[in-house]
Amino acid sequence: MSAISILVPNDVQGLQVFKEGHWYDVKYIPNALIIHIGEQAEAVLHRSTVNKEKTRMSWPAFLEPPQEPEVGPHPKLISEENPPKYKTKKYRDYVYCKLNKIPQ
Repeated sequence: MSAISILVPNDVQGLQVFKEGHWYDVKYIPNALIIHIGEQAEAVLHRSTVNKEKTRMSWPAFLEPPQEPEVGPHPKLISEENPPKYKTKKYRDYVYCKLNKIPQ
C-alpha cells in the first residue's frame, strides 16, 4: 500500500501508458502528471514492449507518508457541490481501516 507509486524506466524505450486513446512512451507523455482525486484512484493502464537489441528495465518506487500526520481531502477541493468522501485521519489509522476493510 502506498500513497504514490512511481515506475522509473532506464534509457531504453518501451514503457508505455495509455492516455486519451493512444499509447505513449513514458518519456513523451503529453501532460505527464496525472492526478487522481476522489474516493478511489485507479491504476494507470501501462505496458512494456520488447527491444531485441537492448535490455529495458523499470524500477517501482512506492512512497507513503509517516504514520502520524493526518491525511484527508485538500480543503481547496471541498465545497457544497463536492463534499468530502472520507474523514481526515492519521495515516496509520487510514492504513489500519484499509487493511481491515473497515469503512472510511
